[in-house]
Order: sequence, then C-alpha cells, then structure tokens
Amino acid sequence: MAGLATTFGSGAMTNSINELDHAQVVLVSGSNTTEAHPQVARRIYGCVDRGAKLIVIDPRRTKIARYADLHLQLRPGTDIPLLNGIMRSIIDENLVDDLFIEMRTENFFAMRDMLLQIDLDQVAATTNVSKCMIRQAARIYAQAQRSVICYCLGVTQHICGTSNVQSYANLAMLTGHVEQEFTGVDPLRGQNNVQGACDMAALPNVLPGYQSLDDPGVRNKFKQSWGVELPKTQGVTLLDMTHGGSVWSEGFEQLPEPIRAMYIMGENPMLSDPGIKHVEATLRDLDFLVVADIFLTETAVLADVVFPAASFAEKIGTVTNSERRVQLMNQAITPVGNSRTDDKIIAGIASRFGYDMEYESSAEIMEEICLLTPLYGGMYHDRLKGSWGLQWPCSDRTHDGTQYLHKYSFTRGRGRFEPGDHVEPAEPLSEEYPFLLITGRAYHHYHTGTMTRRSHTLVREHDRPYIDMHPEDGKRLGLQRGDMVQVDSRRGTCNFTVKLTDQMAPGELYCDFHFHEAPVNTLTISCSDPVARCPEFKICAVKAEKVAL
Repeated sequence: MAGLATTFGSGAMTNSINELDHAQVVLVSGSNTTEAHPQVARRIYGCVDRGAKLIVIDPRRTKIARYADLHLQLRPGTDIPLLNGIMRSIIDENLVDDLFIEMRTENFFAMRDMLLQIDLDQVAATTNVSKCMIRQAARIYAQAQRSVICYCLGVTQHICGTSNVQSYANLAMLTGHVEQEFTGVDPLRGQNNVQGACDMAALPNVLPGYQSLDDPGVRNKFKQSWGVELPKTQGVTLLDMTHGGSVWSEGFEQLPEPIRAMYIMGENPMLSDPGIKHVEATLRDLDFLVVADIFLTETAVLADVVFPAASFAEKIGTVTNSERRVQLMNQAITPVGNSRTDDKIIAGIASRFGYDMEYESSAEIMEEICLLTPLYGGMYHDRLKGSWGLQWPCSDRTHDGTQYLHKYSFTRGRGRFEPGDHVEPAEPLSEEYPFLLITGRAYHHYHTGTMTRRSHTLVREHDRPYIDMHPEDGKRLGLQRGDMVQVDSRRGTCNFTVKLTDQMAPGELYCDFHFHEAPVNTLTISCSDPVARCPEFKICAVKAEKVAL
C-alpha cells in the first residue's frame, strides 16, 4: 500500500479480477498464484489458453512458472535491478508511451536519467537473469496494448518492499499500462479481508477510508460522530509493538512508553511474526494480554483472558477482497456456546470502559461506515444483499461501484515515478550459513493453520512441515526424499522432512509457516522495510544438515 500510494495515490488493486480474461500479457511476480490465489490463477490460465503471453518473475519454478512463456528465475531480493534492466531495454527500443508520460505523470526525467546509467551486463550478473531474457520480457510487456502486473508477498516481504512495489508501478507508467480497462497493477492480498481491514483503518496512520489523521476537517467529522477527541499522534506498526516495546530489539522504534497491555483479535503472531522468541518475550512481559479467537492458538495460550469469538459462519458482515469488492456474508448458524461476534465483544468492552458503543445490527454499523467513509458511501447492506457486491469507490446509493481505478487521472493527480536502486538483503550468506531460506504458503493450508489443520481431509493431503531443496544440494548433504533435515539460522532451529525438487535453484531452500512443529519464524530475521515495516520473510541465511535417526 505504501508503494502504490506514493506513485498512484491509492494502494489498492487498480483493476478487477475478471479483466484478466482480456489481457494480452500477464506479468506475475513473487506470487505462487496457483496455490495462494487459485481463483486468480484460473483466470490467468484461461487467458493463456486464449493466446495471452505469460511472464513469471520468481526465484522458484512454481506451477504457474512452468506455464510461462518466459520465466525470469531471479536471485531473491533483486527485483529492483531486474525491473530497472527491463525499463532500460524499453527506453533503448523506443517502446515508451511518451504521450501518457507527458499527460499523466511527473518526475519522469529523473527516472530516465537513472535508467540511462543502467548497465545490462551488471543487471544480468546481479539477478542471474540473462540480458536476452531481460530484453525479451521488455518487448513482450511493452508492445502489447493490454498488459497486467500481478504481484504478491514475494515482492513486498523484503527490506526494500516499498521500493519493489514502486518499481512495478514505474514499469506500468513507462508503458502506459495503467488507468485503463484490462491493464494495470494488481497486488494480490495475502489474507482474507486484509483489504477490508486496511479500509477500516487497521493501520497506524489513517482513519477509515484512508482519511488522514492530520486533516482537521476529517478529525472534526469523526469527533462529532463519535463524541470523543481523537489522538493526534499516529500509532505504531505491529513489529514496533512486538520488538520496540519494553523488550526492545535493535533496529526498531523504541517506544517512548512501553506497551503494557495488548488486545489481539483473530491473529496468531506466535507463528506468523518474525523473531518468534522476541515476540514471546514481549507478550510474556505485558501486564495484561487479551486474545479473541475461535480456537486456543499458540498466542491465546499466553493470554490472561481469552474471548471465544464467532466464526465466519456465525455472523453477518462484509468482507472486501483484493479487487476492492465489498460482499455481504450471511449468518448460517447462531454462535456456538458462549462465543460472540467480534463487534459484540468490542462493544461490550467499550461499554464497561464507560463508552456506549451498542449497535442493533451489523447493518447499523455499516450505515455509520457509509456516513463517515466516502469510499464506502453507497455500501449499505440492502444494496449488497443478494448481489456479488460493489467495488469501491462507491460514493452514494446511486453509484454502481468502480471497475477500475484512475480512469481520468491518478488519485494523487499525476502518477509519480520513483527511481529505485538495488538494496542488498539484510542478512548475507556466509560460509557457516550458506543457504538462502524463502518462506511462503502451501496449497492445503492457510496462514498459521488455526482452521485448516483441524480439517482431517486437508491434514491427510499435507500432514507435516516439508522443506524444498534442489537435488544437487540434497546429494551433497547425503539426503533423500523423506529424510529429516535440521535447519539452523542465527536465531533458532527447526526440523523438516526433505522434498527434493527442481523448483528450487541450488543454494536456496523453501518452506511454509503453517506448522507449530516447525515454527519457521524462529529462523526468519526481524529486519523490515523502513517505510511499510513489512518484514523480510523471503530471505534469511541458514545452514542444513541431515538428522541422524
């Protein structure tokens, strides 16, 4: 969101998912789309079947990469030099959309001056992608009338994640592949309703609808509606909470006053966050920890109080997907036992604090959202009921929603080119730690496995933590498929079952983070992007050795 907000003025997917059906070129980067976003992958595969070209940028040879016309198997963490090389090739071959740049963008000349300094031989050496493939990718993407970029966490989860995103935005603006139907920049969200959570201000620096906390008019509007003074200072990010509190970690913002209590809702940082040992120390050091969840997670067992929350099937409300589509979920069953919906739990706590926050229904909450949040101005329940939903911006009851963004101009006015330079990973490989570990997700499980690992069918399909390794590395370590391997970083140790596969490049390993038996984030590094504070989950240095049975 930080990268696209800087360049376009909005951090959301610019186009709709069904527009992929009409793309001539789809560029997929840092996304194992088949396993992480199967419905989007289905659209891409259908598009390819109808003759579209597919470019995949990924260090792994994933299933979608096997279908690609061009797979740029870059060295992890080298997106920026690779994209700079592609854009330099576009300039060299006069494939720039000059009219679009003149009419719709700013800061192009600074961008061009930087690109003219790019040496493609150096780019090839840095990225492990040949000059021939770089130039071929530039031609395929730039020469088409309708080219779409889809990227996911493989782009953002680096210490230069914001600059990575800006580089993809630069590529789209350089060729005019944005502000139009069937062509744009589409971030694929990492979790269910993460778009909706951000829309509703689950961010430290904005109010709902990305309205600025620093705007007096906005602050006054919320003050009048809520009847309270709003804080004037921004909040802090998740990692600054868990690493910058009383148990302070170097590299994070040391908070002026330590956090003494936390309320964690539907989140399991004891598996999902980097530096798990530090997260645990922070949570244990709190005076008071409250967790609201549907199961007793690894985080919930540390809590002083656990609120039993209702599952998705037990409540009414909306979810917002990657394409900004707000959809209404209907209640299938009444909440089981003593569980309550999240809004009832929060309202109950607020009332005991002396602030009346009682709502008669979810529809009443949505009416307040429509009143205060222009992006959601027409998203009333009665409009959403019985439909596929509406895409924001949707300003009022008569508005049909917005299929694609920036139709007449970028949200910020003119799109801004943001030149980027290569940033080395926070943790280099060494003789002691010679392998590069990449983390991600598996097809049959979701996030920390809170729900999916309670499904016998899904567990039958994927029952243990695996680590993917190139056969050459396996042979050198004396490993065969199914052997146990111990993986160590400077922070911890995990054991995995070995899977030998040519998906990986030699010297690189891959594992998912769904299993508490192998809590991968005891291995990962806590370094993060300085702007968005997104952690560098995709790169850390490890060593591996066979476990003697």
